[in-house]
Amino acid sequence: MVGASGSRMVGANGPLAGVRIVEFAGIGPGPFACMMLADMGAEVVTLDRVGAARNLKGIAARGRKWVNVDLKDDKSKGDVIELLGTADALIEGFRPGVMERLGLGPDVILNRNPRIVYGRMTGWGQHGPLANAAGHDINYISITGALAAIGIRERPIPPLNLVGDFGGGALYLIVGVLAALMEAKKSGRGQVVDAAMCDGAASLMTMFFDMSATGDWVEGREQNMLDGGAHFYGAFECACGNFVSIGSIEPQFYALLRQHAGLLEPDFDAQMDRAAWPKLKQRLAAVFKSKTREEWCKIMEGTDICFAPVLTMTEASRHEHMVSREVFLTRHGVLQPAPAPRFSRTPSMARDPEELPLAAVMGSWKNRH
Repeated sequence: MVGASGSRMVGANGPLAGVRIVEFAGIGPGPFACMMLADMGAEVVTLDRVGAARNLKGIAARGRKWVNVDLKDDKSKGDVIELLGTADALIEGFRPGVMERLGLGPDVILNRNPRIVYGRMTGWGQHGPLANAAGHDINYISITGALAAIGIRERPIPPLNLVGDFGGGALYLIVGVLAALMEAKKSGRGQVVDAAMCDGAASLMTMFFDMSATGDWVEGREQNMLDGGAHFYGAFECACGNFVSIGSIEPQFYALLRQHAGLLEPDFDAQMDRAAWPKLKQRLAAVFKSKTREEWCKIMEGTDICFAPVLTMTEASRHEHMVSREVFLTRHGVLQPAPAPRFSRTPSMARDPEELPLAAVMGSWKNRH
């Protein structure tokens, strides 16, 4: 694998080499989770609808073997069940009940392969009043308290679909599947992993529920230290129209911010006085507006102020720190994030997807057990 700087090389086998996963093609968090598992060396076979090979084109398709199947055909469905008999894990992201109606529910598959981990990715979960309703990331994080806490004072603002789909969804699915795989090695028994985005997003809110319990968090946007309320934690516009971010929470970091920004007024002494935050934030905004982002980078970047420029995706790929760590790579002319996290002995690898007939995959897996 070649990074954006052209030098990063990785091995062919990641830490999950030898793990075999069958994915039923979907959208959003399921494919992202399977991309990460494939990057880490798992052999992921994605079963897609006949004629749906367009899914091969996305970044999240990397590293997988793609097979087109007709699950309404009894012969094809039988072959899929046979393939699942030699798999370590299954991942699907349909609404509750869809796999059961296809004749591929957990009871059927675990009866065929008692060791398999059956990963289910949904927004609302496998049960509950909303389980069968449609939804998207914004809806799943709305009922957790997360969306209400994110945005400007006047209204919530969706934080892309990072909190529900990928943070609370894909990453919790990965953790659950890997934990169940570890347990299956000891017990010889698989199980169902019910990964719901509303569950994961709620879990991600743990620190804020903790802060609320101790009185360090009040409900309402731009009123707390980490939600844009504090003058020392936020993003500020520069003279050029670009933005910088600061997170000068600790007293020593705050002192450096004051030093480098010339905040000598006594009013800035009361760092944690919530009542003073709006006025101090307005004053600090005027200071940052006095110089360009490039000028502030020369003054603050690399110090303990806890400072960084706010970059676009293209700018991020060119930043010297990101280039030195080869955080991004270009494959087939497409800029994309490199695999993460990093492993010292069994590094991950971004690989091309490969389209194969089901028979070829079945043949390579037939001696699995």
